[in-house]
Amino acid sequence: MKAGARIAAAIEVLEAIINRYQPVAIALTDWGKAHRFAGSGDRNAIGGLVYDAMRRRASISWAFGEDTPRALALGAASSALGLTPEAVIAACDGSDHSPPPLTETEQAGLTRPLDGAPPHVQADIPEWLWPSFSDQFGADAVAEGQAMARRAPADLRVNSLKSTPEKVLKALASFGAEPCGLSPIGIRVPPPVGAQRTPNLQAEAAFQAGWFEIQDEGSQIAALMSGAGPRKQVLDLCAGAGGKTLALAALMQNTGQIYAYDADRNQLKPIFERIKRAGVRNVQVLRAGDEVAVDALGPRFDVVLADAPCTGTGTWRRRPDAKWRLKPEALKARMAEQQSVLKRAASLVKPGGQLLYVTCSILPEENTGQIAWFLEGNADFSVIPTAEVWKAAFASEPPPSADARTDTLLLTPHRHGTDGFFIAALGRKA
Repeated sequence: MKAGARIAAAIEVLEAIINRYQPVAIALTDWGKAHRFAGSGDRNAIGGLVYDAMRRRASISWAFGEDTPRALALGAASSALGLTPEAVIAACDGSDHSPPPLTETEQAGLTRPLDGAPPHVQADIPEWLWPSFSDQFGADAVAEGQAMARRAPADLRVNSLKSTPEKVLKALASFGAEPCGLSPIGIRVPPPVGAQRTPNLQAEAAFQAGWFEIQDEGSQIAALMSGAGPRKQVLDLCAGAGGKTLALAALMQNTGQIYAYDADRNQLKPIFERIKRAGVRNVQVLRAGDEVAVDALGPRFDVVLADAPCTGTGTWRRRPDAKWRLKPEALKARMAEQQSVLKRAASLVKPGGQLLYVTCSILPEENTGQIAWFLEGNADFSVIPTAEVWKAAFASEPPPSADARTDTLLLTPHRHGTDGFFIAALGRKA
């Protein structure tokens, strides 16, 4: 497919996303089924264009003066397809399945600077969230938002039960793999540039052999800061698909006992195959949604990891459509769920044990605000300063938190190159 046809295809997919409210992944899959003549390279390029358009929806709409599928596809085409603005104009001539020619306004939109745009537009952040976002990051708020509007790398966690960073780096050398900056067991494959193909790392022999798991560096750091170790009793309270469960098992060297629980059985379903592939033997998976069984375990755990349900604002690089679907009522609902998780988690930590509260959110309402709420009602818990937890896990000084706090840690794409992650360690009095 020529560039113009790829842009036209992206417009069609964006129509389904914006006007019919389809998730990006489903809209792209449906388009691919209806256009089986498109090769994998074309589908990959169209997907990259659609995702880039959604990442930068606010700024592109402002530059073009309208929030339409056509404007979004045209505005993202230069970077997504590796084209100059002149090449985008030339590609859209109405022939060979390409879009109709650009108007003068659209041509100007391709190069319109954002200097005069409101801060939330420059940052590509929903306007209703800007007060919270700017309070969180201050002078860095625009830079933080712009970092979240760029493509994300593929981060991998080396499974120390089966391999080493050196072996994984060698196996993935053809993808430009390199060590992560913070996690000692992290490997990073850089994001594709322009219309380059995103590598299918799960098809690699090293993945099938259990040498690594796909896991953002921020998530790896959360597991490393958990306090889990050999022969300990650990509960992964919101285990999801099991990424952190497997990381904990490796930290524990397959000793001790991990209980993995999640309220959603569909979320939990992949954990069984992942456990098998990773060679993990110390995990007991609890029946999804069986709160009675979880509560019956009692305060026996050295470590309870609570990766609480959240808005997912820290993952906007990977799920940009979620950025524009998020509503105030959804934030309130997640906050109520987080408080419920914190209550349950606290009841299961033994005296002298540790509760690690984690979200993939960068909003203070879900992070430091929840810790303040929790401490008001739980006098037997206190925050363990980040430096103390970090030194125990990494034997080094911690990176500065993106919110400038020293008691908890906020990781962001702009400051740390990770997804947005919040980590707070809470110790229970002995």
